[in-house]
Amino acid sequence: MTQAQNYRRSSDIDLLTIYEISKVLTSSLDFRQSLQTVLQLLLSQLNMRHALVGLVQTDGQLHILGAAGVPWPMSEAPILDPREGIISKVIRSGSPIVIPDIAGDAHFTNRTGRDPEQMKGVSYLVVPLKVDREVIGILSADRHPDDEESVNFERDVRMLSLVANLLAQTFRLHQAVAADRQALLEESARLQKQLQGQYDIENVVGRSKRMKEVFADVHQAAPSGATVLLRGESGTGKEAIAHAIHYLSPRVKGPFVKLNCAALPETLLESELFGHERGAFTGATSERKGRFELARGGTIFLDEIGDISPAFQAKLLRVLQEQEFERVGGNKTIKTDVRLVAATNRNLEEMVQKNEFRADLYFRLNVVAIFLPALRERKDDIPLLVDFFIERFNTENRRQLAITPGAVDILMQCNWPGNVRELENCIQRAATMTRSNVIREADMRCQKGQCFSSMLLETTQSRACFPVIGVPSRASAPVSRPVSMPAPSSADEVEAPQAVERRGVPMGERDRLVDAMERCGWVQAKAARLLGLTPRQIGYALRKYNIEVKQL
Repeated sequence: MTQAQNYRRSSDIDLLTIYEISKVLTSSLDFRQSLQTVLQLLLSQLNMRHALVGLVQTDGQLHILGAAGVPWPMSEAPILDPREGIISKVIRSGSPIVIPDIAGDAHFTNRTGRDPEQMKGVSYLVVPLKVDREVIGILSADRHPDDEESVNFERDVRMLSLVANLLAQTFRLHQAVAADRQALLEESARLQKQLQGQYDIENVVGRSKRMKEVFADVHQAAPSGATVLLRGESGTGKEAIAHAIHYLSPRVKGPFVKLNCAALPETLLESELFGHERGAFTGATSERKGRFELARGGTIFLDEIGDISPAFQAKLLRVLQEQEFERVGGNKTIKTDVRLVAATNRNLEEMVQKNEFRADLYFRLNVVAIFLPALRERKDDIPLLVDFFIERFNTENRRQLAITPGAVDILMQCNWPGNVRELENCIQRAATMTRSNVIREADMRCQKGQCFSSMLLETTQSRACFPVIGVPSRASAPVSRPVSMPAPSSADEVEAPQAVERRGVPMGERDRLVDAMERCGWVQAKAARLLGLTPRQIGYALRKYNIEVKQL
């Protein structure tokens, strides 16, 4: 075979070897496994022996990641000092080194366990692995003198350098993929922890007796698949409790889908919940899945359920009964598997009596009812909520705000018709407008005569939901602000109306007192609970206003 033919044959082998190596490196994300296959290809295709790849690790030592043709298993691979021997020269210079006969070279230390009797005439080639001009490791291989072809060191160095470059780039790619994967895992863990911190019922802000009762109800109801109806005034945290029910239930890995039923008209509400087919109505340019389909295997939360129309109530009832529906404009029946959590601040019982809400739907919804107390009924939680909202404001705005005890006392005296949502807005307003790092009494809007929310209290209470018509539940609110009424005396009985006003009882309270007595069948104890007073205070007020107690 002529020299030209030998050269052509060698070039073909080299090209085929590089092609096979590139296929191996791009076929797996397991770098060590790919490395072993590459070294085996070098030994078989290029007639090399004792090939290995070592990388400098964070401990400063050269760890062997892959080896072929060596006298020891990979589990017993030696750890080399990159500051010694031929390897140190390659790492320092970043250039290949060739030793024609390792048996006669004083710098060769044989730290990888070659047989000394078989080292005579063996050539040793070492090339660097580089990433952005930084040497991160080495690739080495041996050639024995009994090979059939004559040794061409220039060709060998060129081939090993090409392979080393492919290995270095692949290693960098695998590092990037591993870093991205680790970042995703950390982000996933952070988000999961955030979700648990936000929706684990134990971490919902509230330590009052009333909230502990809510927590106990949620823990009891969450593991089952029963429909839950959350009841309470607007702003009491029904959506947060719905999240907690989902994340404490067996459906936690499924989706949590929510929809405010009062935010959409009936036609759009049907499309949002059940989806629609293409061409079902003007603007329906494509098929669209509804919330019930999207929530399959999870939980769907329908807020303001008491505001849906009678026509839509019938459609919702079918889904709850049969667990099936059709999209708008379609005739295919779709099965669904969702748990329903609904919420309302309406008096559903009164609506049923007035034929404004279907009784059969009411009984389907009212399986497990959880009543959320108004904030004025759990004022012990106000300091905790204040600290929580201020801490969140500081985090979001990089502030270091604090609040004085006097300002907290003012907040404790308010009745909060808007409940927790109103308290949050009040804190955010004061924190935004204060000119110092401390929220003081003067920063409270009510101290400037600019707070009119107390005017909404009676309207809010008139919408409060009661489990029995006319009788307030634990979640209902008192009709008026509690009034301190001392025990009567002979002087009090002849006191002028102006003096009564000075004692904190406005003249308008008489009508409210009569109304409460009538609503409670003229039972003073019931009227006292309704007004947030004691029976003794009710008796004093009745005598004060000369109200005759009717005997029914």
